[in-house]
Amino acid sequence: MPKEKITSENPKFEIWRLLGCIIGALVYAAGINLFVTSAGLYTGGLVGFSQLIRTVLIEYLHLPLKNIDIAGIIYYAMNIPIFIYAFPRMGKLFFVKTFIAVSVVTASMSFIPPLVIMSDRLTACIVGAIVSCFGVGVILCMGSSAGGMDTVGMTVYKSGKNLSVGNVNLTVNIILYGICLFLFDIETVIYSLLYAIIYSFVMDKVHIQNINAEVKIITKANPDELEHEVFSALGRGVTEWKSIGAYTHENSRILYILISKYEIPKLKAIVHKYDRDAFIVVTEGIHVEGNYIKKL
Repeated sequence: MPKEKITSENPKFEIWRLLGCIIGALVYAAGINLFVTSAGLYTGGLVGFSQLIRTVLIEYLHLPLKNIDIAGIIYYAMNIPIFIYAFPRMGKLFFVKTFIAVSVVTASMSFIPPLVIMSDRLTACIVGAIVSCFGVGVILCMGSSAGGMDTVGMTVYKSGKNLSVGNVNLTVNIILYGICLFLFDIETVIYSLLYAIIYSFVMDKVHIQNINAEVKIITKANPDELEHEVFSALGRGVTEWKSIGAYTHENSRILYILISKYEIPKLKAIVHKYDRDAFIVVTEGIHVEGNYIKKL
């Protein structure tokens, strides 16, 4: 199966997606620092562990590290073994965009000041979960991830395991908040756990739900070159049917493709390249069994 790569036909598309990753990373980091960190709470996953290690170093070991939030740097270091694990299992584009997204998250978490925008911890918890998850959702829609357990979860999901990104995050969070119970007050742990539950729920709605889509393309153009580009650019198979227009009685072709919803914009660009009048029908949220490759 050919791997996704940047060609002379799609660099602008990938540049826009990379910009989307950067914007999503900035929103994600802002959601954490401005709402969660400022409220004295802890996010889930590796970011939560990074915050926990930072607190232990500063509050318990009294290291002079208050001028910069080192949670982002710790998070970056913890992602290195994950990159090593995930690199053979993800496409090169996914890896490059994830590497850039994690770098932006690290820099943003280190330098965005944790300003107290909301004094109520419950409100800060809910808004922080929604804002940070929106940022991660943008990153995922751009064909990347924010690193940490999101990358692990997506890699596990691609391998065919019956686990979602949100479920993987929630499992890790149980361990994280179990440790927090011994270090912090129960209110901090409950609000942090509430953040993690909201984040995991929204994450699955953003990423897992409707991830599979079926596309039916009705075209009068010669489909051979179009099909070949779908094979090479997307790595997806195509089923072709011969058809006749009921009104015009003209011959046409129906192309049937199963893809991820994140691949739909690229597929539309390929189709319109060969037939601007093609009729495209997209159905999201389908369940697929059989020899279907889950892609990141």
